[in-house]
Amino acid sequence: MTPDEYCKNKAAQSGTSFHYAFLFLPPAQRRAMTALQAFCREVEDIVEQTTEASVARMKLAWWRSQVELMFGGKPDHPVAIALTPHIAACALTADPFYAVIEASERNLDQFRYPDRAALQQYCWLASGRISGLTAGILGEPSPSAMKFAEALGIALQMSTILADVGEDARRGRIYLPADAMDRHSVTVNEVLDGHYSAQFQALMGEELKDTRALYRDAMQLLDEADRRAQRPNLILAAIHWTLLGELERDGWHVLDQRIALTPIRKFWLAWRTWVNGGRHIARQLATHP
Repeated sequence: MTPDEYCKNKAAQSGTSFHYAFLFLPPAQRRAMTALQAFCREVEDIVEQTTEASVARMKLAWWRSQVELMFGGKPDHPVAIALTPHIAACALTADPFYAVIEASERNLDQFRYPDRAALQQYCWLASGRISGLTAGILGEPSPSAMKFAEALGIALQMSTILADVGEDARRGRIYLPADAMDRHSVTVNEVLDGHYSAQFQALMGEELKDTRALYRDAMQLLDEADRRAQRPNLILAAIHWTLLGELERDGWHVLDQRIALTPIRKFWLAWRTWVNGGRHIARQLATHP
């Protein structure tokens, strides 16, 4: 198996949204985006699949050494090997890779976040920084395109958090802001026990409103000249935005079930966004109240 084939298999495990986002890209860009996603999956899996925190820390430290070798040596892991040719070609930098590792380290120690600012800082590390690199992969890394991609990464991570509340709770983690939970009288035990209530529904409605605002803020950073190049990111936005609507319509029953879009619907969203240059979804997200 080649490094690129390994990355393709690994990235597929993170969900088909990324598959559809990269579907229409030229081969070189598709390989770079897939390798980037595979790196995130490798690092995230360490915390999710390793029971001993000390072992997880050693593995994360090892990945730090792989990043160092990517930017100044000869890495060993197939994902790091696959990423190396794209560093110069796509103007990739090391700090966003370290940020993903730091976010995973936080997951070893921090299971709750006191407020939205703290949670969004985590999202910035877990997704925002690495998403900014996609601007260089998809086109000329203009400052506005990078800022858009970084801001969108935070919104995408928040969407994932809202969809995965029940799954995260079963791992003993609650990413919903503690102060928002207090405002709506939703307790930690209720979330951990999968107890659904009107108060929980109101809490999730508040988080939805704030997450949609993150998308709106991101879209306002996207220059018209960059829109077509950023279509893969807009496809991700379209899929996650549509999923948020489904979660809302379902009444936020995310504690005991996983709600997802069908493959055909994801393909339709991806195809529509690609052929119209992302114009429709960019306008929808930028103007949604």
